[in-house]
Amino acid sequence: MNEQYKQNFIRAGAIAKQVRAFGKSLIKPGVSYNEIIAQIQKKIIELGAHAAFPPQIALDAVAAHFLPQPGYDIVFSKEVVKLDIGVCVNGAIGDCAVTVDLSGEHQALIDAVEAALLNAEQIIKVGLPIREIGKVIAKTISSYGLKPVKNLSGHGLGYYQVHRPPTIPNYDDNSNAVIQPGMTFAIEPFATNGRGLIYEGQNPTIYSFVADRPVRSDLARRVLSTIKTFHGLPFAIHDLLSNGLNLAEVKVGLTELHIAGVILGYPPLIDEGSGLVAQAENSVLVDPKGNVLITTR
Repeated sequence: MNEQYKQNFIRAGAIAKQVRAFGKSLIKPGVSYNEIIAQIQKKIIELGAHAAFPPQIALDAVAAHFLPQPGYDIVFSKEVVKLDIGVCVNGAIGDCAVTVDLSGEHQALIDAVEAALLNAEQIIKVGLPIREIGKVIAKTISSYGLKPVKNLSGHGLGYYQVHRPPTIPNYDDNSNAVIQPGMTFAIEPFATNGRGLIYEGQNPTIYSFVADRPVRSDLARRVLSTIKTFHGLPFAIHDLLSNGLNLAEVKVGLTELHIAGVILGYPPLIDEGSGLVAQAENSVLVDPKGNVLITTR
């Protein structure tokens, strides 16, 4: 880790924190989902960064990876709302999330993930077995009478990489990995009053580039040319509609690219017991000297 990357990572976290607070302030009954996302995207640009992944809002039993299909909108009423923000500054990532309960009936879900996140942050040090972070998260969430979502986790953050090793579990997964100097990662507790396991839904709107492979059609090549402008970061179907192609053409191109193994789709992640899910997340930098910075706190 060089000093420039460290400073970019700190700046990305600071911007992500500011954007999270801004987005949270917009989430109210009667407000349009798409309008909030548009304002968040505008704010990220205004602050001198760009999105590390599509800003997204998951509702109720959907834990993550949700955007409405293009042309559709949602008006908030009484949902449990997860806002997930990613910011990129010169390749360095700030990743954070917050939950808002518009019903006023599920504060324990929010308290559980926020307490789990804070408790996990407070034990981070060089040499700590990463499984200990998961143990603290699970113990905290369980103390609220809720379940951690075991097949979702925090993750490493790298140069133009939103997901990379190490995995930061939400329970004691018996792994042997330890915190090391130079690590950058996100801690991401999820709590639910459902089953505590998620499954993948259908019809993804979020994708990422996997590998540059030959494709047959001019349509797929045109879609791919836009995808390559995202530097390998995740993107949404919505981001591909500015290159002169309509939605039907984009979907055909994406299907070809998916079959060819060029891209990977991220369907909505849904609790198996249809329980409500809350999320909290912050980004962490352990510098070469072992100092711990929570960049989005």
